[in-house]
Amino acid sequence: MAILEPIPNQPAAVGQIAGAETLVIADYHAGVERALRADVGVEVPSAAPARRDRLLSLLEQTGATRIVILGDLMHSIGTPGTAERGEIEVLVESIPQSVEIILIKGNHDGDIATWVPRVEVVEGGGRRIGSVGFIHGHTWPSAAVLDAEVVCMGHEHPRVQLADPVGATESRRCWLRGPLEAAPFDVPAADWQYPELIVVPAYNDRVGGAWVNSPEPEFLAPFLPAALPAGEVYLLDGTQLGDYRHI
Repeated sequence: MAILEPIPNQPAAVGQIAGAETLVIADYHAGVERALRADVGVEVPSAAPARRDRLLSLLEQTGATRIVILGDLMHSIGTPGTAERGEIEVLVESIPQSVEIILIKGNHDGDIATWVPRVEVVEGGGRRIGSVGFIHGHTWPSAAVLDAEVVCMGHEHPRVQLADPVGATESRRCWLRGPLEAAPFDVPAADWQYPELIVVPAYNDRVGGAWVNSPEPEFLAPFLPAALPAGEVYLLDGTQLGDYRHI
């Protein structure tokens, strides 16, 4: 059985890791509506309550006692606005005290550790918990993460572009999974264990993403695509589409 199992029709996974039922999400991007209004002039109502309620429902549904957020809990790069900060504070206050909250710091998360003391913020190369390594993906993973059986990352917001027989297209969030190759990392070949890489879809459905089946995917992580020359794409409903290079 896999260490982590995607939750059907949700951008989240769950698994028993180091003795705790653990919920994993990536790229919450609280306050994205403010950025849409300020940066591109798009006026949309805040989905903060719906985002929060969906996450609380997932925690209740899974019975998780730990949540790992793979970076970018915030959307602003720098000091958050009042609405964004308020969304995060209400979210954290709403999560039961019995649930451990770990944030693998992303490139959007600024100085969040100074004003959300309940959240354990992990810097730099990520954290290994049991047999799973967790990173955001904007920087190089630590040796401990690379030595894990499974490596989970966010940052990419993976999406797949699909076309119907008459040429209409749509973009959907997806999972990307495959064996992590040693090529970009400074690890002796004899020590490489070929961990499975899981690129987790963005929790927030209002952010853009990397179109993984583009002829030349524009990955953001410094080690992709070299570290993932082949990988399977799965839609949120579990549909397996095949190798991202050939969809």
